[in-house]
Amino acid sequence: MNLTVENFQDYIESGILELYALGELSAAEQADVEAHAATHPELREELAQIQAALGFYAEAHAVAPPAGMRERVLGNVMAQIAPAARPSASLRADVDALTATPVAAAAARPGEATIRPMSAAPVATPASRSNWAVAASVALLLSLGANFLLYSNWKNANAQVVALQNEKSSFATTSQVVEKKLGNLRQENQVLRDDEFRAVALAGTKVAPSAKARVFYNVATHKVYVDVRSLPALPAGKQYQLWALDKGKPIDAGVLTAATATGEGLQHMKDIASAQTFAMTVEPTGGSAGPNLSTMTVAGNI
Repeated sequence: MNLTVENFQDYIESGILELYALGELSAAEQADVEAHAATHPELREELAQIQAALGFYAEAHAVAPPAGMRERVLGNVMAQIAPAARPSASLRADVDALTATPVAAAAARPGEATIRPMSAAPVATPASRSNWAVAASVALLLSLGANFLLYSNWKNANAQVVALQNEKSSFATTSQVVEKKLGNLRQENQVLRDDEFRAVALAGTKVAPSAKARVFYNVATHKVYVDVRSLPALPAGKQYQLWALDKGKPIDAGVLTAATATGEGLQHMKDIASAQTFAMTVEPTGGSAGPNLSTMTVAGNI
């Protein structure tokens, strides 16, 4: 197989390097791996890391078999197979080899437990098959660890994204509130500085002697703004309504918001074409078609 930039990663991920380190390749496949490793430093480094990992894993997990294990295993096997299937001496030799493998691994040094040099010929033995199983276990553990790490990182990143989105939303809401307040202040400043607006002082009546308010009326543009100085608090279901009196006829100029009624800035009311007097009454929420004169709170002439 010729290695190119396109298939280099596929070659590494195919598992052939692990099989080489475990001695599970044919002579031709072994020679092919060594040839590629000789011309690709990245491949040599990957192979060295695989060999070191397998060695450390084998050493860390190697344990001596419990006392009597060899005899119990051999007895069970011999009881379940026919005497003529295989010579007992050969079977006993294979069992000896299998039970002795962990002890040999325990005595190995780091990096050498199941690793042979690149120049050594592969030997397909029960020990090598056991080592292949160890390598598979290592690969599985590494895969599980990597997946867990990726999942944890994803959760953390997702939580950070949600937090940033919440902060962005909160900032946007705050910005809108500030922009609205700035717009209202600019509008109020423009009204107060405009000489065409007439300031009409509304004084308290017998219903509320201490109540005070102002109306800014532009005769040319018919614009009306109201500025509350002090008004009595209203019960639920009630709202202040502004009236313009033109030749004694009341004209609805709109209802005051709760914020305006407590003195939070100017409120733009309905346009009034002509008026000589302004007054406020207490009406049901949403306003009335005609004023309830018995609840007149403030009034003033232009």
